[in-house]
Amino acid sequence: MTTLPLGPDELLTTTRAVRKRLDLTRPVPMELVRECLEIALQAPSGSNRQDWEWIVVTDPEARATIGEYYRRSFEVYAASKASADVLYKDDPARAQVQRRVGDSAGYLAERMGEVPVLLIPCLRVEGGKTPEGNQAGLWASLLPAVWNYCLAARARGLGTAWTSLHLVYEREIAELLGLPSDVRQGALIPTAYFTGETFKPAPRVPLDEVLHVDRW
Repeated sequence: MTTLPLGPDELLTTTRAVRKRLDLTRPVPMELVRECLEIALQAPSGSNRQDWEWIVVTDPEARATIGEYYRRSFEVYAASKASADVLYKDDPARAQVQRRVGDSAGYLAERMGEVPVLLIPCLRVEGGKTPEGNQAGLWASLLPAVWNYCLAARARGLGTAWTSLHLVYEREIAELLGLPSDVRQGALIPTAYFTGETFKPAPRVPLDEVLHVDRW
């Protein structure tokens, strides 16, 4: 498929979490999802193990069930101190943005089961148990590939949002989808055509506030 005329810097700085602007009525061709996954598979993987697995959920009943699990988990998250619209509530410079993030997250939570494609990236883990302690090396073998997928989707007119609240119900969703016992889920990526073309770089903390050279 022809991709959007985006240079690498524009692609990297305008691939945003799309929540309110996902087109819930327009089907996404499986061939387009496959194109994005082919690019995902080019990401690095620890020791080149390529232990990733990809579950593409399009069945309406399965999507609805996953959406309900996600909605339940979001309700708990939204009432917690970790929710987006609670963070930085006393910081006028960031509170307004955080409220918009919280509002759009709630919008998606109510409609997750209506998104045409739900992608669940997974890893095969020996015995199905993740190691104790630092797991950075483990998930580093999956998450770059997931981001490749999001970038490839953006270049093809598809919107995505990186979510993980469904993992509260990981076991139930694994049973729903028939996942083997040694497969662990890493994220839930709703995927749909996006509406509008106003993607732009997001406000971020200035680099010099978070950059350390040689020493902290």
